[in-house]
Amino acid sequence: MTPLHDPEAVQRLRDRLAAGNPTQQALGSRADAAPLLEVMGAHSSYLADLCWAEAPALTRLLDRGPEEAMELALDPLTKADPAAARDAVASLLRRAKRQGALVAAAADLSGAWSLDRVTQALSELADLAIDFACAHLLLEAARRGQIRLPRLKGEPKQITKGSGLIVLGMGKLGGRELNYSSDVDLLLLHDPDSPSYHEEYGAAPYVRLARDLVRLMEERTAEGYVFRTDLRLRPDPAATPLCVSVPMALSYYESLGQNWERAAMIKARPVAGDRAAGEAFLRELRPFVWRRHLDFAAVADIHSIKRQINRHKADHGAGSEIGVAGHDVKLGAGGIREIEFTVQVLELIWGGRDPALRDPTTLGALAALAAAGKLDRRAAADLADAYVFLRTTEHRLQMVADRQTHRLPEAPGELARIASFMGFADTPAFAEALTAHQRRVQGHYARLFEAAPQLSSSQDSGNLVFTGVDDDPETMKTLRGMGFRDPASVAAMVRSWHHGRPRAMRSERARELLTELMPALLAAFARQREPDAALARFDTLLQRMAAGVQWLSLLHRNPRLLVRLAGLLGAAPQLADHIARRPAALEGLLAGSYAAPGEKPLAALPALMREARDLDETLEATRRLVTEHMIEVDAAELEGRVDADSSGEQRSAIADAALAALLPAVQGDFARRFGKVAGGGLAILALGKLGGREMLPGSDLDLIFIYDHEPEAEASEGGARSLASSEYFIRLSHQVVAALTTAGRHGAAFEVDMRLRPSGNKGPVATRLSSFQRYHMEEAWTWERMALTRARVVAGPAPLSRQIAAAAEAALTAPRDAAKALADAASMRARMLRELPADGPWDLKAMPGGLMEVEFIAQAMTVAHAAEHPRLLRRTTRLVLGELGRQGLIDEREAATLIQAERLWRALLGRMRLTVGKWKEPGLPVTVEEALRLGAGTLVHQEVHDLAELRDVMAAHAASVRAGFERHLGSLSG
Repeated sequence: MTPLHDPEAVQRLRDRLAAGNPTQQALGSRADAAPLLEVMGAHSSYLADLCWAEAPALTRLLDRGPEEAMELALDPLTKADPAAARDAVASLLRRAKRQGALVAAAADLSGAWSLDRVTQALSELADLAIDFACAHLLLEAARRGQIRLPRLKGEPKQITKGSGLIVLGMGKLGGRELNYSSDVDLLLLHDPDSPSYHEEYGAAPYVRLARDLVRLMEERTAEGYVFRTDLRLRPDPAATPLCVSVPMALSYYESLGQNWERAAMIKARPVAGDRAAGEAFLRELRPFVWRRHLDFAAVADIHSIKRQINRHKADHGAGSEIGVAGHDVKLGAGGIREIEFTVQVLELIWGGRDPALRDPTTLGALAALAAAGKLDRRAAADLADAYVFLRTTEHRLQMVADRQTHRLPEAPGELARIASFMGFADTPAFAEALTAHQRRVQGHYARLFEAAPQLSSSQDSGNLVFTGVDDDPETMKTLRGMGFRDPASVAAMVRSWHHGRPRAMRSERARELLTELMPALLAAFARQREPDAALARFDTLLQRMAAGVQWLSLLHRNPRLLVRLAGLLGAAPQLADHIARRPAALEGLLAGSYAAPGEKPLAALPALMREARDLDETLEATRRLVTEHMIEVDAAELEGRVDADSSGEQRSAIADAALAALLPAVQGDFARRFGKVAGGGLAILALGKLGGREMLPGSDLDLIFIYDHEPEAEASEGGARSLASSEYFIRLSHQVVAALTTAGRHGAAFEVDMRLRPSGNKGPVATRLSSFQRYHMEEAWTWERMALTRARVVAGPAPLSRQIAAAAEAALTAPRDAAKALADAASMRARMLRELPADGPWDLKAMPGGLMEVEFIAQAMTVAHAAEHPRLLRRTTRLVLGELGRQGLIDEREAATLIQAERLWRALLGRMRLTVGKWKEPGLPVTVEEALRLGAGTLVHQEVHDLAELRDVMAAHAASVRAGFERHLGSLSG
């Protein structure tokens, strides 16, 4: 228990109890009551009065525990008759408030309840009180004939259901984090479409109800008051009635809603009235609150509220420095508001993309943000500890006299009271603990939100002036010193941005952001190998943007992203073009979408799909996440943070996740129109680079669609139209392909190649399982069986997936003439060399000894030897080559050489696709040689000084591959 601050006050409380009624006397004489009476009497006149006035409630707590005591205090609010007279209702509400407040304080001070349980209990008290009051006021309006209520008797929730009245709890009430002595922030709405709405009276009864509710809750009588009530969080409070119509509120938020209102809506929840209607309203409002894109444009606006609070605080005599005496623990530096702003801003940024982050409680949101990697775990722990300490301090301040205060007293004696109330031996010990928390909060808050780019050059030497029409000589000097070869062109480019020539720069806010960004932006591009060319690519990116504020805000708030973007634009014009065409790609760089080994890519997709209102929203969510994740993998590979093996696995895992999520979504939509086929199922078999988990940048998906159904099922049933079973699955497969390949706002998710299906392009899009089994056992060509060595089921019902996998394995392990299979492969490769020769020295796939030949070795030898060596069915080329060595089918050293060659070809192809794309196209901004000049040593895992040495290494690997091919498959000469 806490040390006594005022022993004389404790004695006065004991004397009052001793002189009171039998219940009060009994309470005062109880030994188990002494610690609570001492701490309350010594520190709080308000709690001392409650101990005397509500002695039975405290007695129940001692006898039955705080949970049951609180339940008994609140029980009348669920059982009493809301139709009672106004005086009786007012008295009941105030009695429940007094008893609930006493039980919560006692449970808090005794340590029986944690902070979150205390605030939850106070919030539940407010919920029930408001609901009871609303039920009473609705019945009054119904008696006046102004509202038609479905029910006129029963518990409050039964009366308010269907009433057309929506009462949303906002702020701490909405988040179930109500202070000990807090206003309740409410947003009152009425639904004109509700059956209860009376056209003759319109909105007037609801507006009157809102006014009466405030009076009923706030009016002080001899029994006290219930809650101070604030209705100013409604839309445009200076110009709207106290209770706003739902259509008007939705229109306001959709067209004029501000970012601070989005932040407020994070905690909004129905607390009274028609809760179902309240939930429906919040669902409609979800797109306003939770943006799908990363909303860094909102950060500065929200942060300005904090600056206004600081100004307001300064105007009222409280400094912005950390302190103790007179310090505001809520609004002051290192205070509660900084923690809440941290949480709310991060939730607004990331919550639209990941519903798991939408936690209305501060502590819950901190934990979710840390778990998702959006907030450093140490920072989250520090902020959570500080939040508990500061909120507890706030409660003690408010318990003293039931005042809504957040400011520590300045008088030494009163400050000592709070220190003692917090359980500290003296004021210095309390001050040390408090300031330690404040410093940590302030530090984390500053690191997250208060850093701003300096409006000066990074070298602090010279001007960066781009106003007027003439070049500023000092600016030219500065740009030249930074490394730009043509300062005049750079200056002209920058002036064109400021003049709004790119559409993205036509808003005033975009140009303001550009001004603030300019020093950091130029410094980032100056560090590139060819800064002028890199900056020109940024200009191209700006020219293609529809709007610039969002992107520039994103770069403004994230200097590291600007540095990273400049590096990518400097190294990879092809990637720059991709980013410019797909805005979500830039968000992917910031989101850190690269999934580490063991993590699932597209983890947020299932939750976003559940939230989607239709298939179109599902497809857009998929396209956006695929774009973001793919660009992050591409960037990680280009930056050398992952190798070609890991990036291939990651791209394939992204495709796997997208296919597994999209297939059931498309099926569900299709079934609503055409029903289902009895016992039917559709699965997707991946081949090629996806099947082998070796996807390169821009790889398409080689897919086969396989279905099955009950033998007697001839057509679909249960839809608006019926389709023959085969037509059903063929059309469904077309729908899946369209979902994957149709371009949306973020481009298309993938390109799809279905030429590897049985009978190729001439065959049906979807194949029945029995046909697939028969074809590959009896009719398939050697090259089709080679393709099957990479087959992997990536989506579909588990039983069908197992049957398909078994069919593919059976086809590959069936006895066959090994020599013929190898000869067929060699003959096919020889024909390709004649008819489709390599298109130049950098066609690494088709060139002699290139990627195709090393893959032929793995695939053809698998087809030839899988019957005797089923462990060859590894799908991934390098794994198959390794297994060939372990099985003694090739020399293990040769296997290692082939693996190294195959990895080199993929690494070089990946870099080429990221940097120059289709390398033979005219007008490319860089050549293959320029693209490969940097990082060549990393790609070949040995020291390489120039392109000549790289070509030597490549020639050696190609010779090894060709020799291995001819040794194991057959000669390609002649």
